[in-house]
Amino acid sequence: MTEYTAPTKDMNFVLNEIVGLDSLSSQPGFEECSSELVETVLEEASKFASGVLSPLNSVGDLIGSKIVGGQVREASGFSEAYQQFVAGGWNSLASAPEYGGTGLPECVGLATTEMWSAANTSFGLCPLLSQGAIEALFSHASQDLRETFLTQLISGEWTGTMNLTESQAGSDLAAIRTKAERNGDHYLIKGTKIFITWGDHQMAENIIHLVLARTSDAPEGVHGISLFLVPKKMVTAGGEIAQRNNVRAVSVEHKMGIHGSPTCVMEFGSGVEGAAGMEGAIGYLVGEENRGLSYMFTMMNHARLCVGVQGVALSDRAYQKAVAYASDRVQGVPANTPPNEGNTAPIIHHPDVRRMLMLMRSLAEASRTLCYLTAANFDMGHHAADEVLASLAIKRGELLTPVAKAWSTEVSQEVTSLGVQVHGGMGFIEETGAAQFMRDARITTIYEGTTGIQANDLVGRKFLRDGGAEMYRLLEEMRQDLALIVGVSDFESMAQDLEVAINRLDATCHWLLEHAQDGLLTGGVAFNFMMGVGTIVAGWLMAKSALVASQKLAEDQDFYGAKIITVRFYFAQVLPRASAYLDIVKNHDAAQYSLSDTQWCN
Repeated sequence: MTEYTAPTKDMNFVLNEIVGLDSLSSQPGFEECSSELVETVLEEASKFASGVLSPLNSVGDLIGSKIVGGQVREASGFSEAYQQFVAGGWNSLASAPEYGGTGLPECVGLATTEMWSAANTSFGLCPLLSQGAIEALFSHASQDLRETFLTQLISGEWTGTMNLTESQAGSDLAAIRTKAERNGDHYLIKGTKIFITWGDHQMAENIIHLVLARTSDAPEGVHGISLFLVPKKMVTAGGEIAQRNNVRAVSVEHKMGIHGSPTCVMEFGSGVEGAAGMEGAIGYLVGEENRGLSYMFTMMNHARLCVGVQGVALSDRAYQKAVAYASDRVQGVPANTPPNEGNTAPIIHHPDVRRMLMLMRSLAEASRTLCYLTAANFDMGHHAADEVLASLAIKRGELLTPVAKAWSTEVSQEVTSLGVQVHGGMGFIEETGAAQFMRDARITTIYEGTTGIQANDLVGRKFLRDGGAEMYRLLEEMRQDLALIVGVSDFESMAQDLEVAINRLDATCHWLLEHAQDGLLTGGVAFNFMMGVGTIVAGWLMAKSALVASQKLAEDQDFYGAKIITVRFYFAQVLPRASAYLDIVKNHDAAQYSLSDTQWCN
């Protein structure tokens, strides 16, 4: 299998030229975050991703994980790699310095997350969930809980999980049944959770589970959910590991992809022999009772953005492998290509193969820019000295999060599928490795909230709730940047296309606001609205990239020239999709609701 090479040049370009790393480094807490430091961090991360994690990717896919002696055993080599990961300080990059973190911006941490996910998606899921747990505890836990658990979570000595879903509930968290009974200074947790990523393993000495449960007197629905910290092993007041808690993984799911990541069914309070809390797993309340769902969204929103960058990662990895294969695979002679002695040529010269590769490349680069920018808005929101600037940045990050998650993972389905297509019949053969990226990518549109949930979040919570205010502010910023592109030599067509797209999105927003009271309609059009928004916002960012590249072209003809060509392709063959998406929104009719119950299978 072709090994992974991190696209550090493009990552640095996006962070410095599109995200605005210099603006972040001027904010309190980020003063030492220079472009030189970030470049060094990314180069070292690239070495770890390619040298340590990438060789284990196919190992995890083939071996997977299993339960032995009542405990989950991860794939061969994963534990050793994780110890190197922790020793290198990679888990602590974007965490709070007061608990041992390095304190770099989240957008920089997200770039390393892309590398871990591209090199080995299954491995990368473990620190991804830990980072979400860190965010939730740092934001909402008591000082005692933070002091007891955060340092080891941030270092990576301990890992974290998110326990939401139950078999009868699925995405409907109002239906969860896990119970929590107060018992002195703690609670006894009883219940079963499913689909718990890295719910158990032997790579770290402790696992910190964040669990949604109901207290005995909690109100019905989502307003009666509380959040609890449940350690796999108890921790003494001095921070030492003590006896086993009454929590265990009872099975590991057999999945389509991410085989190296143990997806567990977890039982809390089921009677682990010799464990503490035999009447229930011992857990500690995070924050206040009945506010658990809002706390969990801190963790979930972090995870959603990271899953978005998983889509970026798998798109880029599939693209790299497809380019390598197309450059080596000799077959036929494309039109206008002089034949060699064997009357054949590498398939990368065939027009349709080039179309597929350019589509893969442009979607990977566009989604990377969208995800990094979203993370940078949260960085600015959490650190800006100017309160108004901070508030606006948070609103922008919140608006873009469902788009970054859903659009980036949806296009990754297309890109990884194209990777198989470029390989032809060999792509359907598992030994080539192309199929693994497609299988691994398939979950990204499902976990941490399906694409439909993200689309409804965008329309209902992020657009309609504020009357479109933040979306219109984004459209105005896009128009300001458009003014910089208008008149630039060779960019006239790009400027015209972007203007048309912005105006079409503006009109669709007005139309949607006019129909906001029709819940059936807004739910029915949400997916296409989200895909249209993603396509246009990514197009805006790609246009900005081309403008910067044109100004720096003399510095690096290969890189900046390729960037401009990639943007031109995006505008020619991807941006036109936005018109179709938004047309579908406004052409919405009752057909999708019209089949009767007896007609579905006719």
